[in-house]
Amino acid sequence: MKNILFVLFAGIVLVSCSKAPQQTEELSAEAITDGVLIHITEGYEDPHRVLMPLKMAVLMSDDKDVLVYMDIEAVKFLVTGADDIEHEEFESAHTYIKQLSERNVGLYACPSCLKVAGLNPDDLMDGVQVAQKDKFFNFTKGRIISLDY
Repeated sequence: MKNILFVLFAGIVLVSCSKAPQQTEELSAEAITDGVLIHITEGYEDPHRVLMPLKMAVLMSDDKDVLVYMDIEAVKFLVTGADDIEHEEFESAHTYIKQLSERNVGLYACPSCLKVAGLNPDDLMDGVQVAQKDKFFNFTKGRIISLDY
């Protein structure tokens, strides 16, 4: 009888010990939000390729960590006084940038691309910052999904 009780007790302990780490991992995974890095290279010559990712950034920022990195031609519409970008079915680029800034989404411009375009980092519009490499890794604790436009 003692042997049966011992085996039963040992079985319960083994089962409970083997389940505990899985439950901890599941709880930890649920608490971590994945991040989306959206990379925009286009500018005035292709409004759809600018506005679609900005719209996606706004939508995804509802429940994901989002970072928007803009380089190449995209830096040209990020400075104060730059012409806005519009296209049917979308808000304007400056409207999306304002919405993202209000949501505390990181909006970053490539410093080298600003220089190549003859622009100054001090002229970036409100809500846009000069990119720093550490920001690419620290904006989320989950996986980083990347979308390039």
